[in-house]
Amino acid sequence: MNQTHLAKLLLSLLFLLNTALAFGQKKAEGSTPASFFPKERTKVLFVGAFHFHYPGLDAHVTSNSDKVDVLSESRKPEVTELVNYIKKFKPTKIAIEAFPQWKATEKLRQYKEGAHRDKRDERYQLGLRIASELNLDTIYAIDDDSMVSQLMTLDSTYFKKLFKDYDYQSDDPFSKMYKAWYVSDDKLRSKLDLLSYFKHINARSYHAASHGAYLVGDFKLEDKRGADALSINWYSRNLRIFRNLQEITEGPADRILVLFGNGHGSILRQLLESSPEYELVEFDGLK
Repeated sequence: MNQTHLAKLLLSLLFLLNTALAFGQKKAEGSTPASFFPKERTKVLFVGAFHFHYPGLDAHVTSNSDKVDVLSESRKPEVTELVNYIKKFKPTKIAIEAFPQWKATEKLRQYKEGAHRDKRDERYQLGLRIASELNLDTIYAIDDDSMVSQLMTLDSTYFKKLFKDYDYQSDDPFSKMYKAWYVSDDKLRSKLDLLSYFKHINARSYHAASHGAYLVGDFKLEDKRGADALSINWYSRNLRIFRNLQEITEGPADRILVLFGNGHGSILRQLLESSPEYELVEFDGLK
């Protein structure tokens, strides 16, 4: 084969290769997952909060010296600033971390009449206040129990054994790191204004890092007990919460504010970002 024929052959092969690549690229572009789902989705703003009234029910308990009093004269303007910032989202529905027996909508009516203004709980200071100021007439309680609460009634002996020592009090190196971070974060909260702190704890990187605490310590209990306990307890609860959110969603016209303890942030963020029904609005992106 002379050089002229070789050059023509190489050019033909290059042409065929480029054609194949272009065809493959067009095919890939036409089959992206987003092209199959609605362009208009229900917008959701997840606001992860620390519990303003410090009920002390979580594994980590904030020391008295690091607690923030949202009803103090110095913090009241910060609460107002935070409320006004969240209102930029213009929610049409507000869903909070409460069970139906909390009677959220009844409390909202009472709030509008002047009650509950002296309660520190973020459900009052943020949820009911925002609903009242936006003249919403309903507030949705979408918290739920985990699957294990029902399973315990079937065979309490098995599940008591499963959850033995599953108490978030492990002494392994990573658990110690998380405990040190929690204390440091408490001190940061006491120094920052509320809006700055909420932007800090609602960042994607914060949610990812905080969720890691569930994947060390008790998660490594023998015979995969930790993995099973996590799935039927914490994961189950958040999946049920997400299902409750779906049940109050009517369509893309909804704009739903979800106000929960920030420990729920990582799983709910993943569910919202994966769902074809919802568009997660980043907290620090409100304008």
